[in-house]
Amino acid sequence: MPSRKFADGEVVMGRWPGSVLYYEVQVTSYDDVAHLYTVKYKDGTELALKESDIRSQSSFKHRKSQSSSSSPSRRSSSRSRSRSRSPGRPAKGRRRSASQSRDLKDDKKKTIQETSLALPVLVLFKPSENNTKRYNGEPESTEKNDTSCIILEQKLKPDLEIKRVLEQYSLRSRKDDKKKEEIYSEKKTFVAVKPIEKVPTKTKELEFGGRIGTFMLILLLPATVFYLLLMCKQDDPSLLNFPPLPALESLWDWRVFGVFLLWFLLQAVFSLLPIGKVVEGLPLSNGRKLQYRINGLYAFILTAAALGILLYFQIELHYLYDHFMQFAVSAAAFSLALSIYLYVRSLKAPEEELAPGGNSGYFIYDFFTGHELNPRIGSFDLKYFCELRPGLIGWVVINLAMLLAEMKIHNLSVPSLSMILVNSFQLLYVVDALWNEEAILTTMDITHDGFGFMLAFGDLVWVPFVYSLQAFYLVGHPTTITWPVAAAITVLNCIGYYIFRSANSQKNNFRRNPADPKLANLKFIPTATGKGLLVTGWWGFVRHPNYLGDIIMALAWSLPCGFNHILPYFYVIYFICLLVHREARDEHHCKQKYGLAWERYCQRVPYRIFPYIY
Repeated sequence: MPSRKFADGEVVMGRWPGSVLYYEVQVTSYDDVAHLYTVKYKDGTELALKESDIRSQSSFKHRKSQSSSSSPSRRSSSRSRSRSRSPGRPAKGRRRSASQSRDLKDDKKKTIQETSLALPVLVLFKPSENNTKRYNGEPESTEKNDTSCIILEQKLKPDLEIKRVLEQYSLRSRKDDKKKEEIYSEKKTFVAVKPIEKVPTKTKELEFGGRIGTFMLILLLPATVFYLLLMCKQDDPSLLNFPPLPALESLWDWRVFGVFLLWFLLQAVFSLLPIGKVVEGLPLSNGRKLQYRINGLYAFILTAAALGILLYFQIELHYLYDHFMQFAVSAAAFSLALSIYLYVRSLKAPEEELAPGGNSGYFIYDFFTGHELNPRIGSFDLKYFCELRPGLIGWVVINLAMLLAEMKIHNLSVPSLSMILVNSFQLLYVVDALWNEEAILTTMDITHDGFGFMLAFGDLVWVPFVYSLQAFYLVGHPTTITWPVAAAITVLNCIGYYIFRSANSQKNNFRRNPADPKLANLKFIPTATGKGLLVTGWWGFVRHPNYLGDIIMALAWSLPCGFNHILPYFYVIYFICLLVHREARDEHHCKQKYGLAWERYCQRVPYRIFPYIY
């Protein structure tokens, strides 16, 4: 096994991936398995580099360069020429004829033309001042607002730059064969411009309170769901009126568990149908792109058709309301079993398939956050499926069941105005998520978080049974509102939805294709990763405008329940806490990823979620 060449803490020169530029970096660690050095640039960016991409500082001392047109006598006396003489070059001591010199010049011109064609990528990396700042993570003096400049830059190839590249990568022999092979291997790497395979390292910074915090959350999350559902069943759902605990045998029903399994399998079958387009996700740490079938909206339509058939044959959905607590217990038991399966299978997963935030080595923490990033059974992606299908579509089904239960219990010919508003607002939210299903591929849940208890319980239990809390509350506590109040609440929800949707559309379109002419009016700050940080539109207003729209909609969903109790406002209170915590996670990750460019962005956009407040 080859020994490492550079020690931890040593300051060396590291080549920036995909370029010919070297920068001063500090070695932080070394992976004995992948033989990769983790280095840290001055702007805080950390990358994994091969040993061939690292040089000692002493090798960058100024050396006097030899002219490519030196005299034959000087070339013949050079030690670097004695070992690798060109076949067309005469032996030492022999003079060339005029015809031989002309032939040699023609061959040299041909070689230069061929080399210039073989190295088109090298010309793109100009060692100008702005380029150096950009690859160091420092933004340029002004933000770019014309994304087409990326395309124009690739078309500009000055003669001076070609000459510089040819001098560095000419076909003349070097001091020894080893040096020559090293240069040519670098040349091939530049032409291919392949991303460096970054092997996930151990998670050092633990979130959610570490091992103790995640252990407590595993216990508190199910307890919170059951407490909220029991409170809604009471005549007086005040916080001080603690509900009586039901008998344990009344919480479990095998028939209910069977219905839940049937629902889960039905949605899995819908997701596997060969309908809808297939798209690629964002590149993983090893450069791979997973494929996903986008057919969530079709699954929703098929589910609606199935519900219509059930109602046609007079199969009442009131059963869901009567056994609501038992359905929640069944979903919690299933999510726990799924989490155990996910953790056990992750122990055999390759290192590069582990989640960057769930590879701490601590069982409880990795079990909660998720050890494997994208667990799949064949082409069936478990995390992607659970994100939108059984829980999100199930949320709409539960709301519909509560609407029908309200009509039956209170002998109403039509649902109450409050129930109609809650169902309509949340139906719009779910349909929007399914219509823009492809956008979820760029979220933190897919790109960073592993699939463990946190997402499994959240997708299968928390979303359908907590997000439907307003509809469940209105069944037992009907609230009457006037039409003007309903109109005001509707306007508030529309404002929140407009901010949420337009902000997400700007972000997703820019991430997918920043060179799109439709986005030419957007200004952005370039970063060392090659991505840009938007500073115009909604993203120049606050750093997370989509969170702001989400919170406004959450408030509109709770207002139809009135102000008699705080229980229906649990969702908006929880959602503010969730998004503030997620925003803090985003800030931490972006600062590590973008370095100085993120600090510049924070100065340009000082408010995080709430303008002029936070």
